[in-house]
Amino acid sequence: MNRALVRGPLAGLVGTAVMTLAQHREMSMTGRRPSTVPGQVAAQLLGRTEPDAVTTLNLPMHWAHGATMGALRGALSEMGVRGVAGSAVFFALMWTGDAILYRAMGIAEWPWRWSPAELATDAGHKALYALITGATYDALAD
Repeated sequence: MNRALVRGPLAGLVGTAVMTLAQHREMSMTGRRPSTVPGQVAAQLLGRTEPDAVTTLNLPMHWAHGATMGALRGALSEMGVRGVAGSAVFFALMWTGDAILYRAMGIAEWPWRWSPAELATDAGHKALYALITGATYDALAD
């Protein structure tokens, strides 16, 4: 399990880097503005209310979330849930947890109330993150 605590966050950072590149590419093609959800979560958790708190915290929270979720992927792998199946389980746990957190904090509606484009964008980027994080963790563990 100790390996999961080191390799998992590293794999999560690799997954975050790939997802971030994909997000930038997608935004340049669609004109979508960057999400502020990570910054909103961080600002609420830290009790930050100043006007620029969300903007200031957005990018660090994006990367911190990616790293910490990588530890979850590592824990799954250490329990024998590896490969594509491990990444699928990881995606389901991570995406569902995020959706519940965002709703509980009043940041977003339930996913079934999102537009098809919002749902596809969020699920697509997080699925890419889950696959890359999982593949990276499994490669590091071998």
